Amino acid sequence: MMEQRVSLITLGTSDAVRAAAFYEALGWVQVDTDDGITVFQLLGQVIGLYPKEKLAEDMGVDPATLGPAAMTLGYNVREKDEVAQICTAAEGAGGRIVQPPHDIFWGGHSAFIADPDGHMWEISWNPFAPPREDGSFHWNG
Repeated sequence: MMEQRVSLITLGTSDAVRAAAFYEALGWVQVDTDDGITVFQLLGQVIGLYPKEKLAEDMGVDPATLGPAAMTLGYNVREKDEVAQICTAAEGAGGRIVQPPHDIFWGGHSAFIADPDGHMWEISWNPFAPPREDGSFHWNG
């Protein structure tokens, strides 16, 4: 079962520098820029700015299908096998597996699922930044 929380909101951007400047102008403090993702730590969550083309590549979809406001909701799990369990549950509930569970080059494991309306979720196990006991997420990039 999924806990009722979101770990990471990834916004696909066509211009990461412009997007970061926008959030910084609003008073947000950038905590990291690594592997092409610009990170802002929120209260228990993270906002990531990521090139839209890379986001589509990670999902295994054509960038044109993402539309102008591309984004994913991220859900980090505590154990690697939870990724597959959540995918199975989502599919059984009427969702769709977009990118099956797979190991990632940086040492994690993830999958992309879509809810019945097409909203994208990335379900991830990150051994370097597991959710805290209360479910909150802190970037350890």
